[in-house]
Amino acid sequence: MGFNIYTLILLSLFSLTLLVSMHQVSATKSHNAPHPSKRRKELTSCNLFYGNWVIDSSSSYTLYDSSSCPFLESQFDCLKFGRPDNQYLRYSWKPNSCSLPRFNGEDFLNKWKGKKIMFVGDSLSLNMWESLACMIHASVPNATTSFSKKDSISTVIFQDYGVTIQLYRTPYLVDIIDEDVGKVLKLDSIKAGNAWLGMDVLIFNSWHWWVHNGPASQGWDYIRDGPNLVRNMDRLDAFYKGLTTWANWVDANVDPTKTKVFFQGISPTHYQGADWNEPKKTCSGEVEPLPGPTYPAALPPATDVVNKVLKNMKKQVYLLDITLLSELRKDAHPSVYTKDHGNDCSHWCLPGLPDTWNILLNAALIM
Repeated sequence: MGFNIYTLILLSLFSLTLLVSMHQVSATKSHNAPHPSKRRKELTSCNLFYGNWVIDSSSSYTLYDSSSCPFLESQFDCLKFGRPDNQYLRYSWKPNSCSLPRFNGEDFLNKWKGKKIMFVGDSLSLNMWESLACMIHASVPNATTSFSKKDSISTVIFQDYGVTIQLYRTPYLVDIIDEDVGKVLKLDSIKAGNAWLGMDVLIFNSWHWWVHNGPASQGWDYIRDGPNLVRNMDRLDAFYKGLTTWANWVDANVDPTKTKVFFQGISPTHYQGADWNEPKKTCSGEVEPLPGPTYPAALPPATDVVNKVLKNMKKQVYLLDITLLSELRKDAHPSVYTKDHGNDCSHWCLPGLPDTWNILLNAALIM
């Protein structure tokens, strides 16, 4: 009888030790395995916009063929106008702290089925809009699509998925009004904003046209700054006031639970080789990017304006911060390979850099 009691005591102690050990192992595993919310935090804390350009060694390094995309205007089709090299197509953006999800057009359509996406801005928005339409089309080449253009709005609809991708051309975001004195840029007016309502994703952009000077290139004759009508003013100051009007419009009209809002960061130019320590050069003849992750010249001053305005907004706007990674791509402009054979160091070849902007947009939407 004593033996049985002793045995039971030993078995009880053994079982207790075993349970404690199992609990410790379980606790250790639980501690080491990141909680889903922690994994999410690590993913979203990744800086997508700081990294390097690397050679893509895969055989399919372009996401589409310019000759087979029905939405691509010839002005950005550098291969069509004789660009002899294709190395600029082989570079992929690699963030330092994470990996970019690979873009799949069909997955994108399924995720945004029945939704409306609109780019709002100037010809850099056109660059990005055409790029996204071509990237998606290449994934579903047999899908039924429609294309239309009316006034300021261009529309591509992937009808099998009910996905609408639009471009609203407005270089300043704020309005240009016809008055007795001529065309007036009104820094405090956005009547065009009614066309932007009801979208599921909005990607805004402006700056490129604010620096144009003279009647031949600027889109207005006068600027109306509150009660003042002036022929000219500091362009950064004007940009700040116009962008503040846009920010107020977003704060007053956009429901962030229904609409994701992005601001496409400032797209740089490469007319001044001194910016990358080669003062006698422009983008013409450039065939490879700077290695990164830094650029010799400072960021364009307009980036400070954008950051200041976004910081003061009530509604959340995601900055698609493409400036630095685009500064490194002095090789990616159309240059002389355009219809008019001028030296275009402002826009970008398609396929090309704007495809990366859309890969980053997709990553931001997923993350």
